[in-house]
Amino acid sequence: MPTDHPAVQPSPLLTAAVDTERHVARLGWDQPPRLFALVRTSLLREREPSLHGRLGEAEPDSYTAVEQEGLPPTSDLESLLGRIAWPEDVEGAAIAVERIVVPPEAERDLPQDPAAAADQLAAHPGRKDVRLLAACLRGGQQVCLLRQREHDSDDAVAIGADIAPGLTHALSMTLRED
Repeated sequence: MPTDHPAVQPSPLLTAAVDTERHVARLGWDQPPRLFALVRTSLLREREPSLHGRLGEAEPDSYTAVEQEGLPPTSDLESLLGRIAWPEDVEGAAIAVERIVVPPEAERDLPQDPAAAADQLAAHPGRKDVRLLAACLRGGQQVCLLRQREHDSDDAVAIGADIAPGLTHALSMTLRED
């Protein structure tokens, strides 16, 4: 796990985020959004003894990502996240999404039709495919990882708290305790 990044301190959240991003990355590109509950590994060992061998000997304060299957397809991920709430045993959440990044000039003179605009952006020669993994805890800690498709083979992942602030905010709102 990268721990020499100046803006990010090693933590159980960072470890869980890096492990989850690597899990998603092993399955390749062109995946739909994937949502994970972050649960204390010690709690899983206690409640599910049959998982002990699969969980390994993780640190006592570590988190295990539990994928939430069946996330409905949507073009408005933030709205979908706004309708999600977690039980109290879930201490955090993570989401992996793929996006296209284009240079600012690519957004000039786009067609009015959203589908045509999306097609034009997707075909832009300066387009970069990225995968974001945002992870948050109930206590407010957040981290975001970014992997570029063109650097997939060298396992280079950017780490920061402010890489995708809208996504991390929407994800953190799923953990609110109303």
